Amino acid sequence: MKDRQRRASFRASGRIVTAIAAFVIAAAPSLRADEVNSGSAAILRKVVPAVVSITVHKQVPSAPAATDAATAQSPPDGQNVAPDIKPFVASGFVIDPAGVIVTNYHVVENALQIMVAFSDGTVLSGNTLSADYFADIALIKVNSAQPLAVANWGDSQKLELGDQVFAAGNPFGLGLSLSAGIISALDRNIHNSPYDDYIQTDAAINHGNSGGPLINTNGDVVGVDSDLISPTTGSVGLGFALPSNTARFVIDRLRQYGWVHPSWIGVKVQQLTFEMAEALGQQQARGSIVAFTWPASPAAKAGLEIGDLIETLDGEQPRDERALLRHIAQAPAGKTLAMTILRGTQTHDVAVTVEPWPRVDWDKRDTPLSVTEPKLSVPPDLGLSLEAVAESERKAIGLAADQTGVMITQVLPGTEAARRGIVKGDVIERVQDVPVATPADVLSALTSARSANRRYVMMLMLPTVRVNPGPEWLVLPLDPFAN
Repeated sequence: MKDRQRRASFRASGRIVTAIAAFVIAAAPSLRADEVNSGSAAILRKVVPAVVSITVHKQVPSAPAATDAATAQSPPDGQNVAPDIKPFVASGFVIDPAGVIVTNYHVVENALQIMVAFSDGTVLSGNTLSADYFADIALIKVNSAQPLAVANWGDSQKLELGDQVFAAGNPFGLGLSLSAGIISALDRNIHNSPYDDYIQTDAAINHGNSGGPLINTNGDVVGVDSDLISPTTGSVGLGFALPSNTARFVIDRLRQYGWVHPSWIGVKVQQLTFEMAEALGQQQARGSIVAFTWPASPAAKAGLEIGDLIETLDGEQPRDERALLRHIAQAPAGKTLAMTILRGTQTHDVAVTVEPWPRVDWDKRDTPLSVTEPKLSVPPDLGLSLEAVAESERKAIGLAADQTGVMITQVLPGTEAARRGIVKGDVIERVQDVPVATPADVLSALTSARSANRRYVMMLMLPTVRVNPGPEWLVLPLDPFAN
């Protein structure tokens, strides 16, 4: 399922609606006294520094102008729609003091810029290290002068129905929040991938919670908040988190190989239904039936055939075909798996040696993030593309021999720069008090301003169209959490 927008459910990250001036955190989580004891509250407060707020700028099509919904019309086929840049808010948590952060794939997909805010108010720029579409997991790296507080992993295999949990994140961009709930269900299939094994919780998960941790009463992360199925745009629905054990497997592989690097046997299976069992003359709907085997695959080499019913794997009965596939995917390459299959009325023992999933074939299914991730020459919330001024252009522009400048070659529609009148051909002479001669100079000056927690940046501009002679100072919002 490649297009997540076609699902009835929607991802828990969302576009920022209200201007947020800073990442706000209360001195203690706001929880009812009868929902959590003081000991657990103290433990949860220790987790808070590892939870982060993430703002991601993405390029989206601009909506056609209309005064009323009844008159709004889609652009004609083939007509270009001016792109716009919008901020989306999400969550994450630190797993490495060197600055590695976990969030969702759908949070960073097509990201132009990633800004990470910590509970102490620090805001750092982030870059995507790697990501996996099927698991909806991504790793972000930030550079911090100090080691960062990290969250501890818990064992999701030990979760039981009714266990109390807490969802931590940045709902609606309002700042860090904790919501309490219970484990409502386990091993949920929400049709994100053939490997779904989601935790369902009634802890409130809203837009902006995507990528945040699901925490148990020991303060350990037992899941990564990911999805919400709801008839509304709020949390009146079902919240889902990827189990920590699955997330850890994916994360370890991403950090080691840059992709999940799963194992496979080259077989397509389906869960046996009651109707299938009846058709086959079986008394119980148990096992996974083979629908296809790839030529020359490990399954084909082992003699598996279409119609075989896989009953056990390594001595155990998988709960369903998803559990079977997860077991195969996580098996070390070269391991021989023992299967018991039913072929017709005869039971057979089959040994299948797993192999690494071919990278090219996996990427066709998993949509590697690096293929679609666009880039701009400067932070995209400013919406500018730049290039150095050529010597041959100096005289025409009006730059003196001792003056430096950087030419603006593109201003994205809908950005603050466009709204404040910056156009293609304008020249940036200074950022704050720093003369600039290259796009790298501009980026460095902007980074310094962000590091100083400036909400705005001053630029000395030489306009291409001048009402008055000479350059002019112009101010642009710099804080990604401010409007």
